[in-house]
Amino acid sequence: MRIGVLTAGGDCPGLNAVIRSVTHRGITGHGDEIIGFEDGFKGLLEGRFRPLDLNSVSGILARGGTILGSARLERARLHEAADNVAALQADHGIDVLIPIGGEGTLTAARMLSDAGMPVVGVPKTIDNDISATDRTFGFDTAVTVATEAIDRLKTTAESHQRVMVVEVMGRHAGWIALESGMAGGAHAILLPERPFDPADICAMVDQRFQRGKKFAVVCVAEGAHPIEGTMPYGHGEIDPYGHERFIGIGTRLADELAGRLGKEAKPVILGHVQRGGVPTAYDRVLATRFGWHAVEAAHKGAFGSMTALRGNHVELVPLRDAITVLKRVPPDRMEEAESVF
Repeated sequence: MRIGVLTAGGDCPGLNAVIRSVTHRGITGHGDEIIGFEDGFKGLLEGRFRPLDLNSVSGILARGGTILGSARLERARLHEAADNVAALQADHGIDVLIPIGGEGTLTAARMLSDAGMPVVGVPKTIDNDISATDRTFGFDTAVTVATEAIDRLKTTAESHQRVMVVEVMGRHAGWIALESGMAGGAHAILLPERPFDPADICAMVDQRFQRGKKFAVVCVAEGAHPIEGTMPYGHGEIDPYGHERFIGIGTRLADELAGRLGKEAKPVILGHVQRGGVPTAYDRVLATRFGWHAVEAAHKGAFGSMTALRGNHVELVPLRDAITVLKRVPPDRMEEAESVF
């Protein structure tokens, strides 16, 4: 079997572990030929790929990013790919395509699958917002990085009697903010799922200062937003790939708190540092398992499916189930977090 693999969308710790696993399992387990398309679906459309063998994936297990490169593709070009599935498959001689990516990548994968391309998807997103799987690799690394940042910022906040507003990734789902905020002992956690009132945060800070705790750390997801009318805040434009551009809730909220409290409030935007660098052990293992099961699914002819973690087991689910709805933080998880504020 000739297997094509690609990585698309934003980079994520663990991508290389999947590429390595697919290559090892395909070659040593089945005698497959593996090729890697460069820069995601762009490489598929433009015929840019490289052969992958055991030597080419040696030493990449712990590397962040992706050795194949990644890129986002405009919707029009995705439709172009779907309209030319037969030619693409014939030109590259692939028997199956394994795309590794998040919601956008899996949506494109389903488009190709519906058009006749044999596809087995592997879910990837640090936001952990794909509903068909309990966890995605990259999430544990992002939470670990954000938690360490909160731990470090607490000492600075306490030393200078400041409010630190730590903005973490999470466009429409607040899983990173929830878990890193809980693990780091943040004094407030703000999520896209529940609009906030800055007056509540001010009241919390005032109460802490009255008790002699003259600092506070607020963990806020980038997609969090205030209750309408409670503070000035707008919405960004939509980029060419259909994603909303956020205008910086961390900075805006820090300014608002400083003005209301008359105290120093500093924003810290973690940004892309959360999805770069070395993946955690958990993410390396999960990514390796996903790659192994993707190859097995290909040999079983289970096309139009995606690997998913259910409990401790890796299962196959239809691609359509992966992109129906986003997995957002439910109310009971928010209540758990609020109990330790």
